[in-house]
Amino acid sequence: MELLAPAGGESSAIAALDAGADAIYLGLRAFSARKEAENFEGAALARTATYAHLLGAKVYVALNTLIKDSELEDFFASARLAWDMGADAILVQDLFLGRELKRRYPEIVLHLSTQAGCCNVYGAELAKRCGFSRVVLARETPLSDMAAISKVIETEAFVQGALCSSFSGQCYLSSFAGGNSGNRGRCKQPCRKKYRIDRKGCEAEAYALSVSDLSVGPRIAELIEAGVVSLKIEGRMRRPEYVAAAVKYYRALLDGQDAREAFRALMRAYNRGDYTEGLAFGQKKDFLSRMVQGHIGEPIGTVSFRHGMPVCRTSYVAERGDGLKILRGGREVGAAVFKEACEGGYLLSSRVRLMEGDEVRLTTSVSSNAAALVPVKFRNIRIAARFFAGETPKFSCEGFSFAGEEPLSPARTAPLTAEEIAACLQKTDGLPFAVSVQAETDGVFLPKSALNALRRDLYAALVAHLCPPRDPLPVREVVYPAPMPVIGRQRAVIGETRPREGIFIWKPRDYATSPPPGECFLYLPPLFTSRDEEAVKSLIVRCGGIYTDGAYGILLAEKYGVKLFAGTGFQLSNRVSVAAIGEFARYFALSKEISRAEQDALAAENAFALTEGDVRVMDLGYCVFSRTCGDCDRRAFYRMTDEDGRVFPLHRYSISGMVCRFEVYNCATLKTERGKCSPLIDESAKEARGDRTTRGHSERSVL
Repeated sequence: MELLAPAGGESSAIAALDAGADAIYLGLRAFSARKEAENFEGAALARTATYAHLLGAKVYVALNTLIKDSELEDFFASARLAWDMGADAILVQDLFLGRELKRRYPEIVLHLSTQAGCCNVYGAELAKRCGFSRVVLARETPLSDMAAISKVIETEAFVQGALCSSFSGQCYLSSFAGGNSGNRGRCKQPCRKKYRIDRKGCEAEAYALSVSDLSVGPRIAELIEAGVVSLKIEGRMRRPEYVAAAVKYYRALLDGQDAREAFRALMRAYNRGDYTEGLAFGQKKDFLSRMVQGHIGEPIGTVSFRHGMPVCRTSYVAERGDGLKILRGGREVGAAVFKEACEGGYLLSSRVRLMEGDEVRLTTSVSSNAAALVPVKFRNIRIAARFFAGETPKFSCEGFSFAGEEPLSPARTAPLTAEEIAACLQKTDGLPFAVSVQAETDGVFLPKSALNALRRDLYAALVAHLCPPRDPLPVREVVYPAPMPVIGRQRAVIGETRPREGIFIWKPRDYATSPPPGECFLYLPPLFTSRDEEAVKSLIVRCGGIYTDGAYGILLAEKYGVKLFAGTGFQLSNRVSVAAIGEFARYFALSKEISRAEQDALAAENAFALTEGDVRVMDLGYCVFSRTCGDCDRRAFYRMTDEDGRVFPLHRYSISGMVCRFEVYNCATLKTERGKCSPLIDESAKEARGDRTTRGHSERSVL
């Protein structure tokens, strides 16, 4: 079982590896889905890969943003660089671009990013056909489907860290509402802002879409039983102390140790919403963190008053530099600090007026942070050293021999001792070695500066022996497929009612209803589970075609012998992927985040572009009302209003049984001029539209 940790920069990478991670994942400065992380350039990646490999750990490099036509060669160059610098696998979002990368360089190991939204066996099998060795499962994947996917291909699942509100790879809220694309690593997290919803009990502003941080904890045993081979911690934007604390917690669980203290240290490092087990095990009441958005730490006591002074009754031993937050009724009201010790706890100081019963939370612990960064994983090496007069100094270690250049001279005074040699060699110059030394000497003379230089040369040679550099991958020139000629002009409409003309994509609010007469494409959402398939398989056959926003649709259509309309969720943004989708789909839509000029450059027969109507900006695989079904009015649409007064239609639908899912639509209706592609019109939220209109990204791409 692999424990996989995030590395936003070198310090986090070292912290994760020292804490016991079996692998780390990181991004380069370009094409990283965490653009604002420190990220890595070539030399830093090489250093980090060497450090990891010395510990027997692996390094995975994420090149998992969407790639435009103009960036294709830079993408392939970045993949070559990452591999040459020691990457053990490359994470890619675009299946077809991954297929081309594997065709060019069969040596490269490919992992499919969670941004690709793999949540069923069809997506897994397609990834395998495209040359991927592993899929990072969508966070919404049910446990039963994880087991089925794990029989097809190696799987990796998130166990700790922040959760996206929207289905993996299908969020456009930051893009359309703020001009910063999450698909380019620039998400501004509008899901973490306050909204009010016109439903009883939700009228007040709250963090209506903010999901609690994931913490699977002991339930990793169920993931392991399902066949998951890599347990992934999210957090490339988090501090090294958090990364180390998370690794040590899961390391303790995997090793069968008492993990209670490690969990407390993790809560102190970062904790949003007191954690949730996520959706793999079914939605629980703690899934959303409606009252608290940021770090709330570990609960350590409550406020009481002594002689009119606020006191925190706690057994925690405070230190200078510790930080506190105060919660009242579950909501954050301010910060506080320990003032001085008193009987049974500490006097508190705060700028806010504290009240009896306020909850005290520890958000910064100096001792916990320091303990988290104490290394616990080393590579044990034994060095035999021979220092005899008339000979060059000689070393042997790990089947490797090394000798100095100059013969040693006998000492006239203060001969070099075996203990001094051993003490010098135990200084590892930042390398993850635990060194034991057997030194022999007949009393030679060697200045300390020369001995230190000899040690540095020894370790440099040893590292080169243990982690030899790779032969660089060759630059292979490839002629990209030319855009196909545009033939004719069609029209496609997504909605519940058949249009007077054009291709009809039927999108029911309840998939238990019968389809309209005549041939159409059945709309299927990005999150599509085995339970969903069982519920709609008769509809698939009756409709004769499917429109999907997930790549799983390719093999699903193949299984049922129906036509495929590859939707905007395929994120087609370059000619390699456009040429590839033509092998599988009858029709396809280009990414809705590229400009009209970029769409025109990719125009092809049966290519569509979203030009009019509603813009779906989020797919939610959960109930935003925390499944309070007894009080639900079960309306089709709600109004979700942000702090700036913008209204986003919130659509409820049901695909399998009584379990509802939701979609969020943009606050403005799309209305653009048509380009060379055939127009795709979305009427999914027609009855809930406001007066605002937008040209979307037709004039300026956000990719």
